Amino acid sequence: MLAVESALLVLVPEAEVVVKSFRDKYDPSAAHGCPAHVGLLYPFKLPDEITQTDFDNLSRCFALFKPFQFSLAVTRRFPGVLYFAPEPDNPFRLLTFAIWDFYPETPPYGGKYPGIVPHLTVANQLADDQLADDQLDRIAAELKEASEGKLPISAVASEVALLDTKSGHWQVRATLKIGGDARTG
Repeated sequence: MLAVESALLVLVPEAEVVVKSFRDKYDPSAAHGCPAHVGLLYPFKLPDEITQTDFDNLSRCFALFKPFQFSLAVTRRFPGVLYFAPEPDNPFRLLTFAIWDFYPETPPYGGKYPGIVPHLTVANQLADDQLADDQLDRIAAELKEASEGKLPISAVASEVALLDTKSGHWQVRATLKIGGDARTG
């Protein structure tokens, strides 16, 4: 059963052509409906606690930024995780810090990790079974072959999606413009 939670993400549909088959196989969040993304703040508030005031706060927060271009070409790793590192990555980090300033009770990843490393996950820990280095080596080689001629992936971060799992899978609840107003959906 999927825990009821929410997240603030920059969706990257441009990456799906390269990462979808890998994420479907190796990233449990994809199996639960979460599209390719660079995470900004996870977990955010419980879905039933998110109010219009929160949408207003987030809109004010994102209005302080301008949309920005980024690319995905380089893969990196955390233990048990293979990911694309966005370039530049600092705008994602600044957005995360800005949200966290508005919501200090919701640190990134629940405060589990000391730093903020923007990333688009390709392969992740499966349930309680962490992917071993040799498995990640194989997945990375397959990804390199599958992405031949398709990199870099270019995208623009122009909005932030608020997703939640209230329905039993990840669903976009609202999108908020970077440099603009909230648009619920």
